[in-house]
Amino acid sequence: MTEISWLEANQRYLMTAVDGVKASLIHHVIDNSGTSSFADQHDLSNEDATLAALAEIATSMDSPPALERICYQFDLSDFERSLLLLCAGPELDASFAASCAEAQGDPNQPHPTFSLALAALPQPNWQAITPDAALRRWHLIDLGPGPTLVTSPLRINERILHTLVGLPALDAQLAGVISPAPAPEELPPSHQAIAERLVTTWRQVEEAANVPVIQLCGLERADKHAIAAMACAMVGLHLHVMLAHTLPTAAADLSTLARLWEREAGLLPGALLLDGDDLEVSDRPRHNALTWFIESVGGPLIITGQERRRARPQHRTLITYDVTKPSAPEQRQLWKRTLDARLEGTPLIGPQLNGQLEPLVAHFDLTAPAIRSALVELDIDAMPLQDEAGPADASARQASMVEVLWETCRVQARPRLDDLAHRIDALATWDGLVLPKAQKTLLREIVIHVRQRMTVYERWGFARQSKRGLGVSALFAGGSGTGKTMAAEVIARELQLDLYRIDLSATVSKYIGETEKNLARVFDAAEAGGTILLFDEADALFGKRSEVKDSHDRHANIEVSYLLQRMESYQGLAILTTNMQDALDPAFLRRLRFIVQFPFPNAVQRTQIWQRIFPSDTPTEALDIEKLARLNMAGGNIRNIALNAAFLAADTDEPVGMNHLLRATRSEYAKLQKPLTEADVKDWIKE
Repeated sequence: MTEISWLEANQRYLMTAVDGVKASLIHHVIDNSGTSSFADQHDLSNEDATLAALAEIATSMDSPPALERICYQFDLSDFERSLLLLCAGPELDASFAASCAEAQGDPNQPHPTFSLALAALPQPNWQAITPDAALRRWHLIDLGPGPTLVTSPLRINERILHTLVGLPALDAQLAGVISPAPAPEELPPSHQAIAERLVTTWRQVEEAANVPVIQLCGLERADKHAIAAMACAMVGLHLHVMLAHTLPTAAADLSTLARLWEREAGLLPGALLLDGDDLEVSDRPRHNALTWFIESVGGPLIITGQERRRARPQHRTLITYDVTKPSAPEQRQLWKRTLDARLEGTPLIGPQLNGQLEPLVAHFDLTAPAIRSALVELDIDAMPLQDEAGPADASARQASMVEVLWETCRVQARPRLDDLAHRIDALATWDGLVLPKAQKTLLREIVIHVRQRMTVYERWGFARQSKRGLGVSALFAGGSGTGKTMAAEVIARELQLDLYRIDLSATVSKYIGETEKNLARVFDAAEAGGTILLFDEADALFGKRSEVKDSHDRHANIEVSYLLQRMESYQGLAILTTNMQDALDPAFLRRLRFIVQFPFPNAVQRTQIWQRIFPSDTPTEALDIEKLARLNMAGGNIRNIALNAAFLAADTDEPVGMNHLLRATRSEYAKLQKPLTEADVKDWIKE
């Protein structure tokens, strides 16, 4: 039977049942007055005939009528069923209201009431109209204002009415609170295994009231939602998501929400995911509301959070699963399958491009939705098909695709660190970095370690031996202005990765435990994109561990130990800079992979810096590089002088000359409170 024919049969079934209730109203009028103005217009056949007609219609349907599903779901008695139909009648039959008015002997009372139901419907039961009975507990009918309970007008709830006619729609009170979560087409094997374990847990429970609460913990919201949605799809449940921080805290509102959801879960049928990822630890009212909700709501319930809840439910079993990102092999397979589907019809491009997946997997630790999103943005039709010389070959098109994919992944994986870090646009190049050969060689080795980590760790098996020490960490030590930050920019540009300078003033907290939480946020958020983390002036955070004299000393040492642990496990590159290497903890230094010393530039190096300091578009005139290089200044100070001189020259609409540089030099020395002798600037300006 098609869906349309089921709807037609359901409509006939519903109207037949409504006619049966209307017949009871007319019989009630006849019994009280001996006649009814509606008696001749309606079939007043007996109850057995109505039941036979309903049975005949139900037999022709491939699934039960909506009315019977509702009665079964909420365990309605025959009287409650008739009362529900009594309230549905005025919405479905134009003449039903008049029958109600006649049955109540008052033309101004065309609406159903409890009084009418108790008087006119078979097997009346006062208990059915109490607040705890099914009709009112589950908000199947709504009670309007009136002088007394039994004479107050009754209406069928809109959500229930739509369900009765076979066209269910989400309750209006829930529409702005919960949202559906469709199941993904597939999951990575490790996530599919969690979904299957969740299904096994549900199927082992016979009564819905005893279904355990499932807790999914991990950093990636999308992965947790996908696992929950897949598990629900496997058992025929519709998953809906509610943000835990939107839970009402007033007891009455919370209770109403709980009842409405339980009703919704029965009608769908469905499961609820309470997303607690954004729930602040300090929001105690919401945490209390969440605890009450978990204890009170029956049926399949899933809660998510980045960490496990401290408060466990007292009356429900809680089962926790930790959700991690797909492994590197899983990500590689997901990239390949999604890419094959995306590149269908381009046989010359697909195989070669699949061979370029290793760098993407090595540098970007993405979730399955993020990988799909990255490939959605791959506009194949916009890739170059020809150039001035003729048709572009497959390799050129492939290179363009790889470049677009890489940049898309950078954006997808960009961490949310606005309050703890600042992203630096890496513009510096190797040519602009003036350092001794040994230091440049070390910097290039750092690039190699980051670029080849997937080959060494995964393909060559080092990660299978031990997870410790896999993080690439480096210390850049040297005086202010010697090029430490510039070197970090050069590495970031070479690797085409984002560079973030960590704001230590926002990271280090005087409150016990807060520094570790901030550091955790930094590393967790940065993991996805292989982001390069730059801890500038790191001696403020990574100083020598002190002798334990009180709880604050003990906790300061814990902070250093926590940082060591995260540095060793971080899959990206972490760079620390310091002006005072001696102030750093020796134990910390031993566990760094690279230490690069940035020496104060000598005269030769200062000459190279001055030769490269002005952009090619900057007009200059008669600059004496040899004299400028005699200034005993670091590269950062040289840049300040050059920039200040450029502004002075621009203000007078002149090329940058030695006179501008002299003024800028005097300002820089004054700022540093260093003496500038006449010998330092002798013959800079010819008289």
